[in-house]
Amino acid sequence: MDLQLPFPERTNPRRGTAAQRNLEWLRAHDMLRGPEAAALYERWNIAGLAAASFPDLELDDLCLAVDQCAFYFLFDDQFDSDLGLDPAEVARVCAPLIELARTGPGEQPATEIPDTPVNSAFADLWRRGCQGMSPRWRARASYHWEWYFAAHPNEALGRTLAAEAERDGGAAAIPTRDAYMLLRRGASGVETVLDMIERFHREVPAIAYHSPELRQMRLLAGDAPAINNDVWSYDKEAPRGDVYNLVVILQHERQCGLQEAQAAVQAQAQWMVDEWVRLSEELPRVCRRLGLDRSERQAVEEYRDGMAGWMRGYFDWERSTVRYRAEGRMPVDRPNFVERLLSRRW
Repeated sequence: MDLQLPFPERTNPRRGTAAQRNLEWLRAHDMLRGPEAAALYERWNIAGLAAASFPDLELDDLCLAVDQCAFYFLFDDQFDSDLGLDPAEVARVCAPLIELARTGPGEQPATEIPDTPVNSAFADLWRRGCQGMSPRWRARASYHWEWYFAAHPNEALGRTLAAEAERDGGAAAIPTRDAYMLLRRGASGVETVLDMIERFHREVPAIAYHSPELRQMRLLAGDAPAINNDVWSYDKEAPRGDVYNLVVILQHERQCGLQEAQAAVQAQAQWMVDEWVRLSEELPRVCRRLGLDRSERQAVEEYRDGMAGWMRGYFDWERSTVRYRAEGRMPVDRPNFVERLLSRRW
């Protein structure tokens, strides 16, 4: 099922140059090792995702967008191995990254940061992302990065509990939908993407940023791509025991088959897109009643357009990338894990 998206499909003409610079950046930080990994990564088309999501950026900002998107996916894939079943070890990996996100411009981290590819890459992203931004923005972005990194050991804990439940023959360790949404909003990293919309344009006035309409729009712009991604990533995640997937949760809640659960998730994603559009139509009235001046209204409009571009770019990319197809995935050692878990009755 293709979602109905009332946003124009566009792409940044600087995409090719940004893609080449991204490969150079990844190699400089030792995030891509060997020709096979590089060839597979290029087929994911991460530069295409960033170019479609941010079609108007100048080259340096587009390069930052591509590098940040690359970081999310390559970092996430570190936990496809047995590491993803060791919550304490994942927490140890994420702790220095959280410390880096707490470190302001010109400051030294409070603790020694190990010299690893992922730490080096993120330190560079954080430095570039903070350039020219206010303390208010940096504090918010720091919190969102902390949320992103802290979500990974908790996802690992979910896999571990599911594996233990299967081994012991007990009740399936499937999270509730509320627990899923709390963790998914962190693990998706989408809040850090929405922060970057301000970084690439201008900061949204605090009064408008915290308005109910814009707060709801941010949630919807993050949740709709995240839950729809669960449909596309199911075949990648289910074999490794990822229970923080809405398709898995609906199969459990409704005792239904895979296709019914996938259709329900996509219907919910479509509702979120439609609700986002409805709320966006209220923004001019909200800005006027809040007394925003012309520059402040333009900041809100650019943020709205940035969210629309992000949703359009991500929805189109996840449908076309090979990352979620068999040829774009690394093999795992536990085939059909979630299917076996869900096949039991409790």
